[in-house]
Amino acid sequence: MKYEVQQDTICDGWVNTWHEYDDDNNEVPMLFDSVKEAKLELKSHLSDMRKAYNMGDISEPYAAEEFRIVEVENA
Repeated sequence: MKYEVQQDTICDGWVNTWHEYDDDNNEVPMLFDSVKEAKLELKSHLSDMRKAYNMGDISEPYAAEEFRIVEVENA
């Protein structure tokens, strides 16, 4: 099984907003092999957002409650 980080968006509800690029330079959803891996990536992302906020680069950091990790079928 694979896992993805989903963000609660105003227009679409819970969606995977994280993407990466495959070998052919196609944008594909970012998936993780374990919940632990996904949690570490989310923790790093939230830390980066907090740093950007503290430096004045963004007006408001994301809250952890805006994200969830879910199991993805057929990934």
